[in-house]
Amino acid sequence: MSENQTDTPATEAPKTEAPKTEAPKTEAPKTEAPKTEGAAAPTQDNRDNRDDRGGPGGFRGRGGRGRGRGRGQRQAPPKPMTDDGKELTEKVVFINRCAKVVKGGRRFSFSALMVSGDKEGRVGVGFGKAKEVAECIRKGSDDAKASLVRMKIVNGTIPHAVQAEFGGGVVLLKPACPGTGIICGGGMRAVCEAVGITDVLGKSLGSNNHANVVKATMKALSQLRTREEVLASRGKKVQEKM
Repeated sequence: MSENQTDTPATEAPKTEAPKTEAPKTEAPKTEAPKTEGAAAPTQDNRDNRDDRGGPGGFRGRGGRGRGRGRGQRQAPPKPMTDDGKELTEKVVFINRCAKVVKGGRRFSFSALMVSGDKEGRVGVGFGKAKEVAECIRKGSDDAKASLVRMKIVNGTIPHAVQAEFGGGVVLLKPACPGTGIICGGGMRAVCEAVGITDVLGKSLGSNNHANVVKATMKALSQLRTREEVLASRGKKVQEKM
């Protein structure tokens, strides 16, 4: 290449851009997932009523599928009271089941021996019969409440030893010092706890039939006499302790 020749810049061909053709945008239809009540957060409206139904935060578990949906809390049955407003203590001594054989099978009935007392010297015994256990207990409780009897108790124990019998049942009760407790069992313990005795020694000497033992215990407690009553029957005055 000679010196006389000069470099000439190369001429580039003009670029021709093809026009851009945009394809029409086709939006796919939006499919919303079905809303489920269990997954949704509780709003202010249903947050106040969520305790009354089964749902998020409800007391019936997940999704409200528990038994008793929409049921409120159960209340305890009222406690038995005496006519003067004192609370009674009820004890079930024995429940007996009786079966009657008929052509189609056997029919069952129940009987309950109940003891009620206010632990302040009053106690009663009741007997109820029905075809359901709950009903016979209710009948026995009402019978015991209607037959309350005042017994004589001195400082949580009995004033003197006593023995009584009813039918084949024979019981022996002796006073005890504080802290001894109720040393007897079965129907005797139920009667002593209901009447309010805290220290006593007892022994059943006869039949083990619950009804006879309970009635013999009631008869023994009814035979108790205090020191003042004994002195009054002898025509003497009570002397104060020195």
